[in-house]
Amino acid sequence: MKKVLGIFAIALAGGLVALGINNVVERITEPASFEAMQKKHAIFASNIESGGNVGFDFVKVSEVSTPAVVHIKSYYEASKQTIPQGKGGQVDPFDFFRDHGFDFDAPRGPGMATGSGVIITQDGYIVTNNHVVEDATKMEVTLNDKRTYTAELIGTDKTTDLALIKIDEKSLHFMSFGNSDDVKVGQWVVAVGNPMNLTSTVTAGIVSAKGRSIDLLRREDNQYAIENFIQTDAAINPGNSGGALVSTSGQLIGINTAIASQTGSYTGYGFAVPVNLVKKVMDDLLKFGKVQRAVLGVAIQEITQEVADKESLKGLDGVLVQQVTENGSAEKAGIKKGDVIMKVNNVKVNSVSSLQEEIGKYRPGDKVTISVNRKGEAKDIVVTLKGLDGKETTSIADKSEVNSVKGASFETLSKEEKDKLGVKNGVKVVSVGEGPFKGKLQPGFVITKIDKQAVYTVQSVKSIIEAAEGAVLIEGKNSDGTDNVIGLKLGE
Repeated sequence: MKKVLGIFAIALAGGLVALGINNVVERITEPASFEAMQKKHAIFASNIESGGNVGFDFVKVSEVSTPAVVHIKSYYEASKQTIPQGKGGQVDPFDFFRDHGFDFDAPRGPGMATGSGVIITQDGYIVTNNHVVEDATKMEVTLNDKRTYTAELIGTDKTTDLALIKIDEKSLHFMSFGNSDDVKVGQWVVAVGNPMNLTSTVTAGIVSAKGRSIDLLRREDNQYAIENFIQTDAAINPGNSGGALVSTSGQLIGINTAIASQTGSYTGYGFAVPVNLVKKVMDDLLKFGKVQRAVLGVAIQEITQEVADKESLKGLDGVLVQQVTENGSAEKAGIKKGDVIMKVNNVKVNSVSSLQEEIGKYRPGDKVTISVNRKGEAKDIVVTLKGLDGKETTSIADKSEVNSVKGASFETLSKEEKDKLGVKNGVKVVSVGEGPFKGKLQPGFVITKIDKQAVYTVQSVKSIIEAAEGAVLIEGKNSDGTDNVIGLKLGE
């Protein structure tokens, strides 16, 4: 009997060890892209199982997409920033998608903005627009079933107006990615979001155009902004920003970003970031903490009839190379001034915006084949792309620098840490260097309030501390769970 029990114990131990190894291996081999993560957890996907086109019946599309679209409330502390007015009849989300309670001509005080987001993995990763969550000290996410969570900011990219946030939850329905390159003008689409605080709103329309550049993101010297929007006439209003543009097969094909309107409300034109670009940006934010922007190293121009006549070009297809950057990717590979770029990795490009989007899908160090027309002769040129820093390598974001203020670095609490300490919010001290926090805060201390204001994210701490003058009162928990209150002079 003892021998049998011994054998059973050994077998049980072996099984537990095997499970442990499997868990470790699973963590190590977690897919490096969101698309791979979606395939791994396909049981939670929200696309229509048949994958077919449902024609004019949008009921099924609505049923599978609304559970994956969330309502986002972004909270802001007092600041001296003002919200800019719209320009030239274009009402963009930076001008209008803030909370209706703001006075456009007055300094922005404590307030709230609302928008939408799309769940892209079963464990709570959400894509939205950068302008929906930019500078927020707290992000509150409400699911379609009314469950509410505080979200953590993973990363942002102003050049595409995209952001990645995360909530601490499992087994969520998510939108599976479609292929925006296959989207056709005239096809039916559905827009899902939360316009004007009306949650889970679905509107239908068609794709009106592709490759739209409306000079929305290039303002404020954002010279590397990528604009190659999908245009739709599905009704999009303030609050739809960050929501889903969905195909009739129930797949995500774009992130609704802006409207063109004289009034700030829907008048027929909405614009969405193509999902193929979204995928690349989200993967970069997940893997590197920042977007790995590759550049070709050329100045380019649309080819009009006037340009074609002036440059003696035989056709209007492609994009004209006006100038080649010294020591850039293009010059190194042999692209010359006067070349007409026709394709990137066999994908046709016929506008500045389409070329920018195609290059934007790649990272520094990637090799791409650029098809050019040089004085009537077709050439394929392999280019190794460089980053904005001139290097052919990717780089990891310095998280400690991003999450630091006045010499100390912080991180948002996980759900497990909150439960263990019995708190609903808090930010943990990771390290303390030279500055006013030295000798006052210890690593592991959890800040729950600063000057009676609850803190939810690292941005909360940064905003309150940077705006404070003189001294602040910090409340929180020591690493052993005991309460502590600390008075801190910022001038020390």
